[in-house]
Amino acid sequence: MILLTNDDGIYSTGLRRAYETLSEIEEVVVVAPITQMSAVGRSISITRPVRIYEMEIDGMKAYAIDGTPTDAVILGIYEIIKDIPDLTVCGINLGENLSTEAVTTSGTVCSALEAATQGSKAIAISMEMHDREKFEPTCNYDFENAKRVLNWIARKVIKEGLPKSVDVLNVNVPRRFNGKIKITKLARKMYETRVEKRLDPRGREYYWIYGIEIENAEENTDIYALRKGFVSITPISLNATSIATLEGWEDEWESKRF
Repeated sequence: MILLTNDDGIYSTGLRRAYETLSEIEEVVVVAPITQMSAVGRSISITRPVRIYEMEIDGMKAYAIDGTPTDAVILGIYEIIKDIPDLTVCGINLGENLSTEAVTTSGTVCSALEAATQGSKAIAISMEMHDREKFEPTCNYDFENAKRVLNWIARKVIKEGLPKSVDVLNVNVPRRFNGKIKITKLARKMYETRVEKRLDPRGREYYWIYGIEIENAEENTDIYALRKGFVSITPISLNATSIATLEGWEDEWESKRF
């Protein structure tokens, strides 16, 4: 069984396109936020109840929740499926999810991390598109390349599993696909952060947080690959511990004898 979720909401075109291709492989259970939930990271609704609504959208049976993508994974596994799915797929996201920024903020990637924590193999898949399209529930983009890539990766992961120490595959499909894939590492940063101050009609200050894309991207990173037309596949581990050691810190603390 495949659990399918997203952070763009239950009515997203990308979710339905993912359902179409995954249904060719196994039974698919769709559990997703009822509204747009981009950039909520791995937040969980622990201070309020979450409701589940059964519905059907263009022939796709689905469970909509009034919570976060991570809530959707938890409820999908423990309340709806009541078992660990063979695979959890998060997407197809409207807009790319690249760099360390996306891994810590994207509801798509973070819901995949939650699924991996619960013991499921997990794929986060996103499609590059123009900024003005990213936060709309529907779009007219051609999803055929993304569907083909997802179908191949899902079959491969279900059959072969994931390599040791890999918990999530973060997949990004370019608008202009060159027909090839590239195994990549996360770029450090995709955006130069900006804050714009404005005034509302009553003269009170408010702020828009946004970012401007960084032009240069290091070779072999997800950003570099996508800009060259490759599908970027980045293996992600739940273990965020740095390989660097804080050598001498323990001894220094002991010597201070605070």
